[in-house]
Amino acid sequence: MKLGFVGVVAISVAIMLSGCAKKPVQTQQATAAAPAPTPSAPPPSGPAPDSIEYFNTVVGNVVNFAYDKYDLDAAAQSKLKGQATWLKQYAARTLTVEGHCDERGTREYNLGLGDRRANSVRQFLIAEGVAANRIKTISYGKERPACVSSDEACYARNRRGASVAQ
Repeated sequence: MKLGFVGVVAISVAIMLSGCAKKPVQTQQATAAAPAPTPSAPPPSGPAPDSIEYFNTVVGNVVNFAYDKYDLDAAAQSKLKGQATWLKQYAARTLTVEGHCDERGTREYNLGLGDRRANSVRQFLIAEGVAANRIKTISYGKERPACVSSDEACYARNRRGASVAQ
């Protein structure tokens, strides 16, 4: 009987060991087969692309001019191309282009120069494919300065075409 008892114990131990060896394999397979969690995308930050805030801050709504000039330099043209792209993408939006000047010159002269600046911006946008009926112009001359110091840096900021989106 001694031999029988040892045989039973040996068989029992073999069964238990074989049972234990299979469970970790199944657990590993189950772990490997489980899908990895996907990170959620962060919420978008900043203004919505179709908003006026986006137009003003991201696209840019101001171009500057040289003293006593109304022609568009390369930087102004680049910014206006971005404005045209935005306007073509959001066809319900319209624009009023304001022409501004620095404080030098007479009121009448600056109103005329502001008008030429606003129309320069308008014509560029039309040439880029924006419908003419979506763009209005107005000249404020020197009446609405961006800053009021009497120095060249301030004068340069005041010589501008400001595009106001609606």
